[in-house]
Amino acid sequence: MATKSKAFQAAAAKIEADKFYTPTEAVALAKQTGSAKFDSTVEVALKLAVDPRKADQMVRGTVILPHGTGKTARVIVFATGPAAEAAIAAGADEVGGAELIERVAGGWTAFDAAVSTPELMGQVGRLGKVLGPRGLMPNPKTGTVTPNPAKAVEEIKGGKIEFRVDKHANVHFVVGKASFSAEQLDENIKAALEEIVRLKPSSSKGRYIQKGAVSTTFGPGIPLDVNAIA
Repeated sequence: MATKSKAFQAAAAKIEADKFYTPTEAVALAKQTGSAKFDSTVEVALKLAVDPRKADQMVRGTVILPHGTGKTARVIVFATGPAAEAAIAAGADEVGGAELIERVAGGWTAFDAAVSTPELMGQVGRLGKVLGPRGLMPNPKTGTVTPNPAKAVEEIKGGKIEFRVDKHANVHFVVGKASFSAEQLDENIKAALEEIVRLKPSSSKGRYIQKGAVSTTFGPGIPLDVNAIA
């Protein structure tokens, strides 16, 4: 078993044993446990009381973080005509129809999000093997299949994140950078948690959020007090 680095051990030492932190406390502590060598990403992981195998318990959605993620997402758009022109004006990194679809089909995935107009989804659908495993497939439920791709581009570049429960009932999402102020991280995490709580399936019984942790890139997990989350 590999020995944890001294930096990791020093960061872990700041976390009190057997203590569970409120979201406000956790993000403030996360700023102290991030790497001194680079601006760490702050992430949240939750364990939900859902069964992802059941369609009515698939928790999936989006939220616009008040202060963004600290990273400008690279967004591609499958569109033609006026919709394509509007997407370019909105700041999309790559826009196109059949030619762009072929490029992605060939394995190109140097982007963070993909948006498509409804009329091109018949062609984009065959990219499932490339985009699906990476969570990049456009989906109307997350607003990435839309007749107004320009708006989608603006929202994603403005800090919109997508979250989806995995097969183990876990959900992970980014809430910012360690360089953010504690207040900015606190507002971002609360916005994300509120949306996840809002999406609680009616068929989910008992405590919805069972466990949670906040962490930074290569840093230790800071256990969340789930009682402090609605």
